Parts: sequence; structure tokens; C-alpha cells
Amino acid sequence: MQDPTPDSSFPNSIKRPFRLGIGGPVGSGKTMCVLRLCQWLKEEISLAVITNDIYTREDAEFLLRANVLPADRVRGVETGGCPHTAIRDDTSMNMAAVIDLETHYPDLKLILIESGGDNLSATFSPELVDAYIYVIDVAEGDKIPRKGGPAIRTSDLLLINKTELAPYVGADLEVMARDAAIQRGSRPFLFADLKSEKGKEDLMHWLKHEYLFI
Repeated sequence: MQDPTPDSSFPNSIKRPFRLGIGGPVGSGKTMCVLRLCQWLKEEISLAVITNDIYTREDAEFLLRANVLPADRVRGVETGGCPHTAIRDDTSMNMAAVIDLETHYPDLKLILIESGGDNLSATFSPELVDAYIYVIDVAEGDKIPRKGGPAIRTSDLLLINKTELAPYVGADLEVMARDAAIQRGSRPFLFADLKSEKGKEDLMHWLKHEYLFI
């Protein structure tokens, strides 16, 4: 990883772009989280996206169809195997994409790196990202925070998505909040419904005030 260089005008006092990971199980809303962050931030800062899929560029294509960023600012990585490996163990493919983006866009301030669909044990290498959001959704059941796992416990932000579905799937948000607090201690968690943009203010406040300083 490129060594941090003090620069008071840059996020977290590092000169290179801030790298934010987005992880979570299949269908939890990772790509929607990336899409919303791009929509909400693209007028304020220069940013780019790297997506990870095992055998396709499906998530990258989704973002391109949504016209959320110019095509050259979206890179799709085909991991060819377990998605955990490409974000945690052997990050070389993602690092190559990071270097490519930094070379083409020297003004970049933020790179979003979306993991392929994973399970509760997936975490990002600290050499790849500076912080990461772990996305779960209420449709998986209100037991998910209680199950714990490294990502539930140690992600920089736990985002509990699709709250609008709670009445239809029998998920108790108070139970999820209680269990998330038990598992995470002082680490933050937020409720959101990214499709309807519910929770936007809380998510943007966390990202801007904790990391981007804008």
C-alpha cells in the first residue's frame, strides 16, 4: 500500500484517494449503497468505483446502466474464485485496478471498492481499504446481527438495509438494534432503506465527518 503522506487538505491526512470498502451478503444492497454514494457525492468530490464479481462484471454493468459515473471511472474485477480472497488475502487484482484509476485520475479523492457477495466472515484487508461498510438487510431475518462474525463485529460501519421490508418479513428492528449494539460495542451501526434513500443523512454524516471531512 502506498505510504500515507501528511496533507491537511486531504481525507484522514493522506495524500492518495481514500479507499472505502463495501461488503455484505448477496442481495443485501451493496451495489445500491455504491450507487447512492456516487449519486450523493459526485458533485462534491472526484470519485471512482471498483466492483468485484466472480465470473462477470454484473455489478459494474448495473452502475454503468444507471449512468452514475462516467464509464472510465468504473472498473469491474472478475475474481474467478472466492470473493473473500480478492478483498482480504490476495488483493493484487483490486490493487491493480486502484493503481490504474489513480494513474488516470490524479484528482481522485475517493475510491469505493465493492466486494462480491460474501458471508459474515468476510473482511477487507487494511492494505486495500482505509475503512469499510458492511451491509446486511432485514429480509435475512432479525437474527443476523446476533450471529456475529468478524464483519458484523469489526466493520467501521454496520448498515442494516431494507428497513421498509421489516413489517412484511417479521423482522423486529428493536431486536436488531439491541443485538448490533451487543456485538459491536462502541462501533457505529445505522438503519437505512437505500432504495428509497431513507437513512441518507445519517450515512452521509458518518462518511463526511469521520473520513472525508467535507
